[in-house]
Formats: sequence, structure tokens, C-alpha cells
Amino acid sequence: MNSILLIGFMGAGKSTVGSLLAQKLNWPMIDLDDLITEKIKMPINDYFDQFGEAAFRQVESNVLKDNLRTKAIIATGGGIVVSALNRSLLKAQPKVIYLKTEPQTLVTRIKNDTKNIRPLATEKSQGEIISLLNGRLTHYEDSAAIVVETTERSPEEIVEEIMERLAMA
Repeated sequence: MNSILLIGFMGAGKSTVGSLLAQKLNWPMIDLDDLITEKIKMPINDYFDQFGEAAFRQVESNVLKDNLRTKAIIATGGGIVVSALNRSLLKAQPKVIYLKTEPQTLVTRIKNDTKNIRPLATEKSQGEIISLLNGRLTHYEDSAAIVVETTERSPEEIVEEIMERLAMA
């Protein structure tokens, strides 16, 4: 049984939807960012500041590889598709779901999120965040087996669509 991987920009709802989906399927939920934080023994934004994005992406690739064979719902970080290696790993998986969200909705969620510190968005303007998203859009779509529109939908509605689409796959 293959894992189900959720990809999408920061603020798309990967962790929220992943938790609900894991409950529905009675599968474990893995948040790759949590595993990365455990591995690097510091917050991701501190690691970014100290070692840079390239070093972080290498750690991210290793953690992704280590968990692909796990029967779990895996919520990835928003930038997982930046790495060509990660994109090829994702494309080889049959159950990669892109949670697609309108840019303005993402910006609102990111700016209002007090729980998650996002190293590539905390000090960026709305235009810069949308530009970052636009640079990743084709990578998300190319890496996914299923695309689910999430704008103005509840996490429960999104999970229901995912369950239906996986049943047909």
C-alpha cells in the first residue's frame, strides 16, 4: 500500500486536510516538516537562516525518500516541488494530491497564521508571495496525480472529494 502525499503551496491546508483524511482512513499522519525539524534539531526557519535553502532542500529530499514506503498520509512542505529530485520522487508515486488554492486565499491564510512561521513568506509582500506561488504552479501540477480545488471549501468537503477520487483511481 502506497502512502498518500499532499502537496501544495503554504497555507493550502495540507496538514489540516491530511489529519482529517488520516482519521477517515485510520492511517497515520506524517507531517514532513515535523520530521525535518526532528532531524535537524532546530526550527526550519533557523536552519534556513544558518545553512540556506539548498541545504534544507537536501534534508527535505532525504526525509521524503525515507517515508515514501510508509502507509500514511504525508503532508509535505509547500516548497517540496522546488527540487527536481523531489519532483521525480513525487511523480513516481501514484497517490500525490495537489491541493490547489486561489492566490488571494493563500495570502490571507499565510498572513493570518500565527502558528506556523514560514521562512519564505514572513517578510514578503502579497505580490512577492504570489510570485513565489506562480513560480511553483507548474511543478505542483506536473508532480500530482490528482488536483483538488480547495478555495472556499471546507476541509471535510476536500477530504470527501479526495476519498471519491482515490476510490476511482
